[in-house]
Amino acid sequence: MDAAADICDVAVIGGGPAGSTAATLLARKGYKVIALEKERHPRFHIGESLLPMNLPVFERLGVLDKVRAMGVFKPGADFEAKNERGYNNYAFSRAIGNSPPHSYQVWRQDFDQMLYEHARETGADAREGHEVLAVEQVSSRETRLEVLADDGRSYRIQARYVIDASGRDAFLASKKQLRRKNMEHQSAAIFGHFRGAVPRVGEDAGNISIYRFAYGWMWMIPLPDGVMSIGAVCRPEYLKQRKGRTAEFLLETLHQNAALKARLQRAELIGEVRVTGNYSYDSKQMGGPGWVLIGDAFAFLDPVFSTGVFLAMSGAEQAAEVVDTALREPKREAKMLRKMERRQRAGMARFSFFIYRFNGPVLTQMFRQPRNVWQLEQGVISMLAGDLFDSPKVLRRLSLFKVVYALTGLRNWRRWRSEHKYRLAQARAEITDGNTPLDKA
Repeated sequence: MDAAADICDVAVIGGGPAGSTAATLLARKGYKVIALEKERHPRFHIGESLLPMNLPVFERLGVLDKVRAMGVFKPGADFEAKNERGYNNYAFSRAIGNSPPHSYQVWRQDFDQMLYEHARETGADAREGHEVLAVEQVSSRETRLEVLADDGRSYRIQARYVIDASGRDAFLASKKQLRRKNMEHQSAAIFGHFRGAVPRVGEDAGNISIYRFAYGWMWMIPLPDGVMSIGAVCRPEYLKQRKGRTAEFLLETLHQNAALKARLQRAELIGEVRVTGNYSYDSKQMGGPGWVLIGDAFAFLDPVFSTGVFLAMSGAEQAAEVVDTALREPKREAKMLRKMERRQRAGMARFSFFIYRFNGPVLTQMFRQPRNVWQLEQGVISMLAGDLFDSPKVLRRLSLFKVVYALTGLRNWRRWRSEHKYRLAQARAEITDGNTPLDKA
């Protein structure tokens, strides 16, 4: 043991939803946990729209009432359509799996801070403004971390296990050269917050609304106090046309969709317009003896279906079980890590099928003219709710949906082929002028 180091059972790098979840669960089991966040809460983060399958996780953590108090009730998602009201509604109450019938939309800086403070209240030693600079693994149960606090003090931590929840920093994956770019899909985003945009009415008032334009898709997310998060996920080629005109370019982009433009007539842009690029990546490996990657530190998908927080927190639950077992029964560690990675990759692959094809002609037609033959539409709603792991009924419908998609694609094969080639070409593009802290880094 290094007598000069802070000794703990588990060191958690990152204080976002994944890190706070893992720290809470392991502290609750009696482990000494040090949770390190390089910034100080509250700090900005995108990803305000939560999935229904988040709610059981919140309940197990003991924070569901807190989320309910800070969030906007989200009954479903709607997609632009050429009908009388202008959209098709995918209400979560129609899902066929075991997902809750609603979710919430939150200010992420408040949500992340609440989860981090909850981890501290549960017993984790949660340290803000403490950045991990280096990691040295001496053995499977001894890892040394070099930490720099924002007051200039540096010190060491010695941990039996390390959980990397560092988000898009992907700290360990980068150090171990595990991170790899997704060569099938790439996107970039430009977004801001508006006050005074027109909400949906009645039961659809809290919906996330999805629109399309020639270079990608757009979102409108209702937040507390009459604010909406509004932005566009674009092909990198399109966003490169910005040339420094960030706020103007965002408005010009949003105005390309007439229905969304109409909802912005009296809206006022508040705060900074942000740009971020090169979304999609994963890691070659999720874990090894004494370490594991969770959330965005392992992989990130396009945000079209708001999967980030759910995959992060559900993955953190799984990781906490792996770490607990590994520290008590080391012989089971490797098998449990493999099982967790297979499960996480399988769920991501099911989301990815829809994400990769969302801008293509086949899914465009399907979302605009949904049909519930064989409960396929309800299967898609369950996918939108995040029910992609443990419900055989949902998984069967999604497999059948792929067959229907293939048959539909054969009738539009020229357009499908053109979109497929364009998507792969854009996957090789780079965005180097984003203005979020991670892009600057």
